[in-house]
This record gives sequence, C-alpha cells and structure tokens, in this order.
Amino acid sequence: MDQIFTAIGDAISSIFDNPVVKLGIQLTVIYWILLWLAASYWAFRDMQSRSDNPLAPYLAAAFVIIFTPLLFPLAVFTYRIIRPQERIGEVYERNLAEEAMLAEIEAIPHCPTCDRRVEAAWIICPTCRTRLNRVCPNVVRPRVRASRPARGRLGPDRQPADARGAPGR
Repeated sequence: MDQIFTAIGDAISSIFDNPVVKLGIQLTVIYWILLWLAASYWAFRDMQSRSDNPLAPYLAAAFVIIFTPLLFPLAVFTYRIIRPQERIGEVYERNLAEEAMLAEIEAIPHCPTCDRRVEAAWIICPTCRTRLNRVCPNVVRPRVRASRPARGRLGPDRQPADARGAPGR
C-alpha cells in the first residue's frame, strides 16, 4: 500500500517539477494578487463616489486588503452588500429635482385663505369667496351681448318713424 502512495506522490511531484507547470502556477498566483490589489483600489474609488466622509474610502480598501489574497472575493462580496446604494451625484440630482418640483408647485397661484389653486386672472376664489385681485374702476369691461335680441324690443333699424327723425303724424 505504501508503494502505491509513493508512486502517486512521485507522479504528482514530477508534474509540479515541470518548468512549464511552475511558470503557469507562478503566473496564476501573480494574476490573483493583482486582482486582489485591483479589488482594493476599486473599493477605494467606489467609496469615494458614494460617501462624503474622507476616511471611508481608506477603510473600504483596507477591508479588502485585510482579507488576504485568498479570501478577498468574500470581502468584495461583503463590501457590495454594505456600501451605500446611491452615488453622491445621484443624490445631488435627486435633491435638485425635488427642489425644482417644489418651486414649480409654489409658483402656482393659490388662495391665501383656503390654499386651493386659482388662476392668476381670477378676481374671487370660487371656493371661499376671498378677493384675490382688485379691479381698477377706470378699466372698461366689455359687455356681454346676447346672440338674439330680446322679445318685445325693437332693434336700431326697426324703430318707429318718429324716433328715426322722420316727420311724425
């Protein structure tokens, strides 16, 4: 039985003693270490865009580095869970949009008494009858004309002859 284990051990050691396999293993380890350092740099840059705290990016990078090259994927996964969801720019844009909406709403005229929306040309609030605008007495308001003359009245061309200036009886 010991001969079988010795033969298997010799076969495995001969594979790892091959210079091509040694080079491949060394390149894989170097690549993994570069990924580890790149992940810590990514965590640093990502936290810079998500937090105003000047210390937070350094803590995020240190968190990934502390997890050693073997466990850094677990650190990156954990960082992705606990990091802030919105970037600083997204929060700023959202706040600007909210302020613009509030300014737009406040620009709409409203009744000072009942706080309902009114038109700028309205003189009286239709809800609470509060006077909104004053009418200048010097402004002539157009009169509303009826589409037909009222019954029993004579139009200007249907006046009696006496009223038109014709000789009377």
